[in-house]
Amino acid sequence: MTTGVTTSTSPGISQRTNVYAERQMLKHAGPVMVLEKTGPLIKPMPKNKSTTIKFRRPVPFEAATTPLQEGVTPSATQMRFEDVSATLEQYGQVGVITDVIEDTHEDPILNELTVQLGENVGRTKEALNWANLRGGTNVFYANGAARNAVNTVISLNKQRAVLRALKAQKAMKITNVLDGSPNFKTRPVEAAFIAVGHTDLEADIRNLPGFVPVSEYGRRQTVSEYECGSVEDVRYLLSPDLEPFEDAGGAKGSMVSTGGTSADVYPILYFGKEAWGIVPLRGQGSIEPTIIPVSQKTKDDPLGQRGYAGWKMWHVSLILNQLWMARLEVATTDLS
Repeated sequence: MTTGVTTSTSPGISQRTNVYAERQMLKHAGPVMVLEKTGPLIKPMPKNKSTTIKFRRPVPFEAATTPLQEGVTPSATQMRFEDVSATLEQYGQVGVITDVIEDTHEDPILNELTVQLGENVGRTKEALNWANLRGGTNVFYANGAARNAVNTVISLNKQRAVLRALKAQKAMKITNVLDGSPNFKTRPVEAAFIAVGHTDLEADIRNLPGFVPVSEYGRRQTVSEYECGSVEDVRYLLSPDLEPFEDAGGAKGSMVSTGGTSADVYPILYFGKEAWGIVPLRGQGSIEPTIIPVSQKTKDDPLGQRGYAGWKMWHVSLILNQLWMARLEVATTDLS
C-alpha cells in the first residue's frame, strides 16, 4: 500500500534516518526484481481505502465492418469495462544486531543490515509475483501434452507457436525497435515481447537460431541488467530467483534433474503489455522501515543490548488477461 509520507516507528530515531533507510532498501530492492520489467499495469493503492484493489480494463471494440449508409448516422458504441479485483496482503521482516557486534565489528553494521533487508524486499516481491504468474492457464510444452512428459529444451518453433497465440489475441509488444549503430558488429533489435526464466536456461537460449546477445544490440538499451539477448521478437531476462518445478518432467536423459530420474521443468513466461497488474514498490512511502538502535533501552531490553532494523509493505499481483501472457514449459541441458 503506497503512501505519500513515511512515518517513523521508532521514537529514538529521526525522520531523516528512516527516510535514508527506506531509500537504501528501495535502491537495493530494485535490481533484484525482473518480473516488474515485463510491462505490467501499475496501480498504486491510496491510503485508508481498504485492502481490496480493483483493476479496470476496457473491452476492445469489434471491427466496424458494416458499410455506412448515405445520410444515416451509425449507432453509437458504448465503452465497456471489466473489473478485476484482488486483496492486498501485508509482508515484513526484522533483522537484529547486538551491542557486541556493533562495538567490535569494523564495518558499518546497520548500513549492511539495511542493504541486506533491501535486497530481500525485492526478492520477496519477486517470489510472490513468480508464484502467482507461473500459475497462468495459457500453457505450452516443449514436448508432450503435460508437464510430466517434458524433457526437451526450448526450440525456435515453440517460441514461434507461443508468439502466434499471443498475437492472435492482440497482445501488444512491450519494447520498441532498437536501431543499429556504426559500432563494430552491432545489429538492430526488433520491437519485442519479453520472456523471463531461470538462469539455467541461458545456454539453450543462446543456442537458438538467430540469437542476438546484448553485447551486439545496436544501441545497447537493455530492459534489465538480467537481459541476456533476443531471438526474433522476444527479449529474454533470466534470474536465479525464478525457480523451476523440480523433478516434474519426463525421463531426464541429458537434462538437468534434481533427483536424478525425472527432468526439472523450467517455466518461461512470455508477456504482452499489461497482461498482469501490481501494486508497485516504487518511490518514498512504498515500504515502511523500522530502526531501533542498539543503545535504546526499553523494559524488554534494559541494557540496550539489541538493535533492530526491518521493513513492512503491502503487496498484490494478479493476471489481468490470461491470453496476453503464456507459459512455455521446457527442460534444460545438463552441462556437467
